[in-house]
Amino acid sequence: MAIRIHLLVLLGTAVRAHAQAPGFDEYQVKAVFLYTFAKFVEWPPGTFANSNDRIGICVVGHDPFGSMLDDIVQGKKIGDRAFTVRRLPDTQQASQCQILFIGATEGKRTRVLLEALKDGGILTVGETDDFTALGGIICFKLEGMHVRLRVALETGEHAHLRISSKLLSLAEIVKGQP
Repeated sequence: MAIRIHLLVLLGTAVRAHAQAPGFDEYQVKAVFLYTFAKFVEWPPGTFANSNDRIGICVVGHDPFGSMLDDIVQGKKIGDRAFTVRRLPDTQQASQCQILFIGATEGKRTRVLLEALKDGGILTVGETDDFTALGGIICFKLEGMHVRLRVALETGEHAHLRISSKLLSLAEIVKGQP
C-alpha cells in the first residue's frame, strides 16, 4: 500500500508540475514511470562497476519525451547512483543502459532490437501492443487518460532482473517470450 501511495505521489508531482499544459500528457507520465522503475528493479551482479555508477535510462530511436525525462531525473539519486539519460540510434551502445525505452516509432525494428538485448540485463520498456510478445519486459498500455503496465515476468527473469513485488502489484502480468 505504501508503494502505491509513493508512486501516486511521484506521478502527482510530475503532473502538477506541468498542469499549465492543456490535457493529459502521456509521455510525462511514462517518463516518471521510467525513473520510478529504477527503485523497484535489481540488476544482476556486475551491472555496475562501482557503487556510484550512474543509472542509465536510454531511448532508442525517436525520442517522444523531449527534455521531460532529463528534467525528471535531474538531481535525483537512488543511494549513491545518479541518473543519466541517453538517446541512441540503435542498441549497439545499450550496454550503458539499465533501462531502455523503445517507442512505437520503432515498430518494425522492435523484434530485432529486443533480440539483441535479451541476455543483457537491461530492463526493456515499450509501448506497442505486441511489445511483451516480441520479447520486451514492461509495456505501457494507454487506457483513456491512464497509463497501465504490463510485465512479462518470465522475460525479466531470463534477463536476470528482479522486479519488486511492489511494482508487480501495479501491473498486469503477461506471458512473454522467456
